[in-house]
Amino acid sequence: MFNFTTETKRINNIIKEGEGLTDEEYIVKEINRFLASQRRKEMIDGEKYYAGAHDILKRKRQVIGEDGELEDVDNLPNNRIVDNQYQNAVDKKNNYLLGQPFSIQTQNETYLSILQEIFNARFRLLLKNAGEDSLNCGLGWILVHYDEEGKLSFKRLKPYKLIPGWKDSEHTKLDYAIRIYETIYVQKTKESIIQHVELYAPEGIYYFTYEGGKLVPNDDKPFKNYFTITDIDGKEQGYNWTKIPLIPLKYNNKEIPLIKKVKSLQDALNLIESNFINGMEEDVRNTILVLVNYDGENLAQFRKNLAQYGAVKVKTIDKSPGDVKTLQIEVNSENYKVVIELLKKAIIENARSFDAKDDRLSGSPNEMNIQSMYSDIDIDANGTEAEYQFSFEELLWFINCHLYNTGIGDFFNEKVDIIFNRNMLISESTVIDNINKSEDLSLESRIAQHPWVRRC
Repeated sequence: MFNFTTETKRINNIIKEGEGLTDEEYIVKEINRFLASQRRKEMIDGEKYYAGAHDILKRKRQVIGEDGELEDVDNLPNNRIVDNQYQNAVDKKNNYLLGQPFSIQTQNETYLSILQEIFNARFRLLLKNAGEDSLNCGLGWILVHYDEEGKLSFKRLKPYKLIPGWKDSEHTKLDYAIRIYETIYVQKTKESIIQHVELYAPEGIYYFTYEGGKLVPNDDKPFKNYFTITDIDGKEQGYNWTKIPLIPLKYNNKEIPLIKKVKSLQDALNLIESNFINGMEEDVRNTILVLVNYDGENLAQFRKNLAQYGAVKVKTIDKSPGDVKTLQIEVNSENYKVVIELLKKAIIENARSFDAKDDRLSGSPNEMNIQSMYSDIDIDANGTEAEYQFSFEELLWFINCHLYNTGIGDFFNEKVDIIFNRNMLISESTVIDNINKSEDLSLESRIAQHPWVRRC
């Protein structure tokens, strides 16, 4: 049914023959495997943590019960502080590489003008959002398609809703892809959730609904080609790309999401700050009360009297006078402060981000101090940029096919450089001074490096 490549067919057939599966059953198995995978969980964790939905929000206060086991209690302060340093790191890294418009360099002025129109502000925003996906999930996805008006368009797809079928172990070529997503169907006052499955195959897109663990072809739209062309007689003819029109944007070559590197540190930071606030609020428990000849029935009544009246009744028994003594417990805020600062620093280092409040920026920082502060994020950005450069090569192939098929021109042999203008704090006076001293360079080269020149 599905036209996979020969190598993938051979591998899939071996798997399916051993398991006795049809094509549809194999896809269902892939979907179920992906939905239950640790990889997808990490992707969702990255999205959740970026949005502030951290594990600390599910925390319950517990004490040791009478049987020695932990049990939940509701009468203790239970602060759930989210100090979202992870989101801070993602924004810094994404804006560092994609915050500024990228530059396009090519010798063909016509081609340059066309690319500048395609890579407009809308595309740059989509790229920045897909870059956020690549940090949160390890990779992002851009779908190349034609919109309802027949215009070449680009769409961002969520990584935790897409299963890639790679041709090679380096994950550079796609054989197929499975997209899974949900929609809400409202009929009168009743809502129902419909699970959709789209299979991106070499011969086009198959559409299904996922019902009762089975794939059911979509009656309204079971299949379509990637695009159609209307001939001179007014008839539409379906056509397909020779590649799957999905462009991966990888954060790194292993597709490891950033959350995997810092989740434990972020959880520890949230916990230590929450515990500190809890300790400050537990003013009665910071002082342990030792009761001698207490005039009451039980400790619950004692706590109520103390909270309500601010007084405790004691009595003399067998000539032993009653008394209330205290054992003071100090909450050392300095200890918490040290641990919190260590955790924040560890998050910055493990995320390969930077500290905008770094001491190296105090006073009048020179260019060397600034570069030193940015060294970690710059090294990490080098690897990400290499992955993105490959993505742009793939993207330009589809654009060139579009331009050729629509008769605009043949630009396949044109050399194009995509230059990412990193959003680094600089000492403008130092840069300008160095530019003015570089008299051996052409005026065009010096202007291109000038910090006051707007790049497009």
